[in-house]
Amino acid sequence: MAAAHRNILSYSTVVACLVLTGCASFAELGTAGVQVANVWHATLPHAGRTSDLATWWSTFNDPSLTSLIGYAQEENPSLASAAADIDKARATLASARSSLFPGLDGSGSVTRSSTDGDAINRVAASTISSGSLDASWEIDLFGKTRQKSEAAHLRVHEQIANWHEARISLAAEVADYYVQYRACRQLENVYSMELASQRQTMRATEAAATSGFTSTADLALVRASAATSSSTLTAQRAECEVLVKSLAQVTGSDETRVREIMAKGKTGIPTPKSFLINAVPADVLRQRPDISALELELAASIADIGAAKADLYPSLSLGGSVTISSSTLTGDSLPWSFGPALSIPLLDGGSRRAAVRSAIADYDTAVASYKSGVLSAIAEVETALVRIDSTRRRIGDASSAARNYRTYFNSVDSNWRAGGVSLLDREEARRSAQSAEITLIETRRDAVRYWIALYKAVGGGWDATSALPSQRRTKSQGNSL
Repeated sequence: MAAAHRNILSYSTVVACLVLTGCASFAELGTAGVQVANVWHATLPHAGRTSDLATWWSTFNDPSLTSLIGYAQEENPSLASAAADIDKARATLASARSSLFPGLDGSGSVTRSSTDGDAINRVAASTISSGSLDASWEIDLFGKTRQKSEAAHLRVHEQIANWHEARISLAAEVADYYVQYRACRQLENVYSMELASQRQTMRATEAAATSGFTSTADLALVRASAATSSSTLTAQRAECEVLVKSLAQVTGSDETRVREIMAKGKTGIPTPKSFLINAVPADVLRQRPDISALELELAASIADIGAAKADLYPSLSLGGSVTISSSTLTGDSLPWSFGPALSIPLLDGGSRRAAVRSAIADYDTAVASYKSGVLSAIAEVETALVRIDSTRRRIGDASSAARNYRTYFNSVDSNWRAGGVSLLDREEARRSAQSAEITLIETRRDAVRYWIALYKAVGGGWDATSALPSQRRTKSQGNSL
């Protein structure tokens, strides 16, 4: 009867502990829903007609650009860092999964000992050897280990998505610098040709001033205009050199190789063909790796909450050990032990409950980040579409303005040489023609840069089946054999 009473008391204690540790109520998790429009509000470029998104960069038909992007994908340290993050996440997953299985540790020792001194205290030399095996296994009663493993598994895929995002961002950055560089050289050429023309005018004006056919004021104006153009040309060349160095940095290449690659390419601004923009934003968002990463972090944070809540409950583990020892004095022995152990959280100062609240707060943060990421992604696409449509419309007007201003300048220049207009009128017409040509180059440059921004905004050519860093390393090692 006393034994039964003790059993009932023992069971009651366990139940009470379960109630004390597990009955805690926490706020319900908020939803991560985001309202997404059914169609894009901005005008679709070229009516949405398309080439294949996955081969988007080939539509530029510029081997130099393709080569630079390829070098960047292989050499840029940001991708190496993203790949290292994947390896770290995989190691964390392996560590989390290891807790699902029993652990076994072994040890062994050999000791030679004796006691010297007086005969009464002397102990003969002896050898003691021993070996032991210790096994332990925490039974995942409430799913704490499984939830931790699930969170780690999701974060591996999150880091893979981040790696894809890094690839897309890097390709877009290289292309953006490359387009800026080509436009920069075109602007340099405009300034250079204009300066050469002004210097010819300056020499003619100097000769006329020496002969008394023109005033010194006109000569001063020509010299000032030529000096201004020379200064502008110097600044433009410096900007082009800065872009070369920026390309060398993002591609992870030395500057000499970058210059060699660009010297072989086309001198004009590369222009891509149009590609498909799906009618439903959600379809586009699904291919954005950064949105995928946010979704995975959201799911991982839910698993973290489950693991934290499971830690509120008791844990049950099985343990056992076997020790084999042998002594030349006492002989052999084989002690062993085996049995379950129940760990019951009683008083911890509220640390476990605080861990649950912290996990819930992390979930709320993940929800906010996801919502913000989705809204930002939609805004990026909409903004890029508006800018593409705007520059597409402006290019026609800018081309017409540049052509007509140049015609106007040629007419004024002929009249000036014939003495029909003043040098001041000629300079005004020259500046207008030059400004129109510069505006046309900059508009064409911006149009391509906005296409690149749209490429990035819709997730680029990302494909979940593309080779991961480990697969790429295996492939390269196989090719080297």
